[in-house]
Amino acid sequence: MTVVVTRDVAPRTRGFLASCMIEIAPGVYTAPRLSRSVRERIWTVIEEWFLELGGQSIVMTWQDPREPGGQGVRVLGSPPVELVDQEGLILSRRTRQTQDK
Repeated sequence: MTVVVTRDVAPRTRGFLASCMIEIAPGVYTAPRLSRSVRERIWTVIEEWFLELGGQSIVMTWQDPREPGGQGVRVLGSPPVELVDQEGLILSRRTRQTQDK
């Protein structure tokens, strides 16, 4: 199962995702059987559009037995999340954002 969660994305991004996945809630898209190559192509398209527009947040997650917790995660925008294995416990780590003083 592949899931994409979006926030503040352009209408073309929403339309593109809706053309390849099911929108189960506003900004939440799922596909039960996406091949790796299709998933990577979808990510490439939304990543290119993200770089053009900015100000958005997109998270993609899918089953991946090679990753900690068996789940792959990619993030554009904030907050960046990384799954880490800490002594057998899978944790979600966010990159700390600092403010200039």
